Amino acid sequence: MRFGIKTLDEVQLKGKTVLCRVDINQPVDREKGTLKSVNRIRACVPTVRELSDKGARVVLLAHQGSDIEYKNFYTTKPHAAVLTELLGQEVKWVEDVCGPAARQAIKAMKDGEVLLLDNVRFCSEEQTLFEQKLRLTHEQQARTQVVEKLAPLADLYVCDAFAAAHRDQPSLCGFEQVLPSYMGRLFEKEFCTVSQVMEAPDRPCVFVLGGAKISDAFLMMNTVLSRGAADKILTGGLVGNIFLTALGREIGKGSVDFIWKSNYGEYIEKAKELYGQYGERIALPVDLAWVEDGQRREAAVGCVPAEIGSIDVGHETAGLYREAILSAKTVFVNGPMGVFEQEPSEYGTKEVWKALADTEGFTVLGGGDSITATEKYGLTDKMGYICTGGGALIRFLTGEELPVVKALRHGAGLCKD
Repeated sequence: MRFGIKTLDEVQLKGKTVLCRVDINQPVDREKGTLKSVNRIRACVPTVRELSDKGARVVLLAHQGSDIEYKNFYTTKPHAAVLTELLGQEVKWVEDVCGPAARQAIKAMKDGEVLLLDNVRFCSEEQTLFEQKLRLTHEQQARTQVVEKLAPLADLYVCDAFAAAHRDQPSLCGFEQVLPSYMGRLFEKEFCTVSQVMEAPDRPCVFVLGGAKISDAFLMMNTVLSRGAADKILTGGLVGNIFLTALGREIGKGSVDFIWKSNYGEYIEKAKELYGQYGERIALPVDLAWVEDGQRREAAVGCVPAEIGSIDVGHETAGLYREAILSAKTVFVNGPMGVFEQEPSEYGTKEVWKALADTEGFTVLGGGDSITATEKYGLTDKMGYICTGGGALIRFLTGEELPVVKALRHGAGLCKD
């Protein structure tokens, strides 16, 4: 047991039917019906292989697509093909989650077989809107359809989805109320690594926060600053733009309009309060970049043309951030500096990522865009630790107990091994 959660070292698996929740949510090419990345699928393979090799009947539950917008949901069928290739054995797939077809497929399984069910978010109870509106307790989640239909067919539950550990949904928190529960190898590695680092990080400890997931960034900033966990926060992307707007700095009308049209206006006041308290520890971009006639242009903050929309930090900012990262002993990263997918606007992210690769400090990266940038620049092997979850990592850094961690601790009490 580690941190109050049972591990796979503590259970006999042969002949057991295991419900295993994974996070293999990946960008999808809808025209081709294929996945654009397989990094999260690859990350869960060790757990799935161990369960199968030890004779378990492995039933995988997973989601695919945005947790809010139904139009982004997609089948998990292509994931089964990728898993088959990575595991070197057939991973069966059924176009059902907890209905008759899924239950019959589970009952027909043999030891060592692996079955992937369809997207759990096709069930309304697995959608975040359902989670946010009804706020079911974990005991109530155990009475939802997906749990009541599948739990009786299983001997135990394994969660390997640390990337989704901040979600409070039945497939993540309901099964632990009725089944002996364990964390998979990926969950164990990620949760324990981040826990150990956060208990006593080597200093200076620098946080790099960029990207567009504003709620996550602001959720944890106050905590890591007030508790002294962060010696310095380097801001970029939309996070940096909101701070600059809060301080009345000129960043271009296009950027400001985007903040308000995206309903991020509430964070401007929060940024103002944070900077007023901890300004000496919050680094803001000193120059910004935009694209004009297909060419990259840069100017100091306050001197950018009024009509532009900034898409990256400038050369001077990237240089300052590089120095801060190279002098750090621990670096937490969540989000790029700008629109790194395009050549004219990738400089800031590329330079910061090179610094992460060059630093002698321990680096921890989280979030889809952070991982994508790392892969784009071929720096995966240069990073200290890459966490599959961005939201879960950020929530963990706030000091709150993640819903899935709480549920797994409860499920540990049901284990007899």
